[in-house]
Amino acid sequence: MKITSYYPVIMTGDVKGTVDFYKRHLRFEALFTNDWYVHLQSTLDEHVALAVLDGNHHTIPESGRGTVSGLLLNFEVEDPDALYAEFQAAGLPILQTLRDEDFGQRHFITADPNGVLIDVIKPIPPTEEYAAQFDAFVLPV
Repeated sequence: MKITSYYPVIMTGDVKGTVDFYKRHLRFEALFTNDWYVHLQSTLDEHVALAVLDGNHHTIPESGRGTVSGLLLNFEVEDPDALYAEFQAAGLPILQTLRDEDFGQRHFITADPNGVLIDVIKPIPPTEEYAAQFDAFVLPV
């Protein structure tokens, strides 16, 4: 089986507000817009996509309806420091301040209007202890 695409779908009670958040703060654009479903693509990378769906829409099995919880979206970026300053200036919640991690990330965490955690990441060299746990080809140079 060949997977041809993959993207998360955020189930929410506020499709428009959620779409506006991702368009305004993470530079997505809508490729398909409906009142119950919007497909978004990054304006900076055509391979980065996500969708927003009314969590009570009839196309979702009743047992799976509702809103998102327990989700963390990772966005790898070139300059987390600049985005951190931009998000602070916009008044977004900063749930974890910008910092370097021994396991090889410079990152911070914010949240979208649904409480979905957004981890903004730049890979950095890990400590020797963590470097030994990586496949060599994935380590940043």
